[in-house]
Amino acid sequence: MALYLYCIRKKTNFEFSCQGMDGNKVWTLPYQGLEAVISEVCLEKFDSKEIQKKAQEDLKWIKEKAQLHEKVVEQAMKKADKIVSIIPMKFGTIFRTKKRLAQALKKYYSKFKQCLENLAGKQEWSVKTYLNRRAFEKEIKKDNPMVQEKEKEIALMPEGMAYFMQKQIDEIVSKEADKALENYTQSFFEKLKKYADAGTKGKILEKELTEKFLPMILNAIFLVAEEKLKDFIKEINRLNKEFKDKGFIFEYSGPWPPYHFV
Repeated sequence: MALYLYCIRKKTNFEFSCQGMDGNKVWTLPYQGLEAVISEVCLEKFDSKEIQKKAQEDLKWIKEKAQLHEKVVEQAMKKADKIVSIIPMKFGTIFRTKKRLAQALKKYYSKFKQCLENLAGKQEWSVKTYLNRRAFEKEIKKDNPMVQEKEKEIALMPEGMAYFMQKQIDEIVSKEADKALENYTQSFFEKLKKYADAGTKGKILEKELTEKFLPMILNAIFLVAEEKLKDFIKEINRLNKEFKDKGFIFEYSGPWPPYHFV
């Protein structure tokens, strides 16, 4: 049997109610003021080569185990009604023996301790922005005098010429929308970052993953201090209200394990 490592956190008296990998009990291995949240696993099942093989041949198994990993990590960061600072480990972090894990805790103790101190009182939050492209391009037309002038000309043209002119207008509007969109998304990111200690941009997810009708245009992640959280959420709600007519929709979620800031 090997040890599966979920996360590192400050030493507590917290006991886990959830099961770990393979249904085994989740427990902690202490080292000075820290502890590793772990459970026993079969090394043959969780060897790095085996996990890589599963990732290619059995995505259902990967998804199931990744969800178990996340469930333990999320429980580890919650104590009563408070959020506990943790250092989450990536999926599939394995130590062959308790001795090797203890050696790692000793070797990286100072780094782990400093990281937890930096994360103290802060939470990771995700803000995803979606766009109704039709509504956005409609707003672009309103603000573009050249497009407005060409649309007036269309009304006086024969049907065939009007069709081709409309195609030209649509192409102009689409290009202008693309330019404007970059400025909008960067502006949104900067506005929200003012309320956070750190911020980063994640991968834009396809509709198949978001299960949303509208496409995602910004996937931002922020590390927010507890005392700034209300203002942070208030700003998101303000952006939703202000830019709704332009086609933007903002959704936030959290707190999440701080994978992006460790």
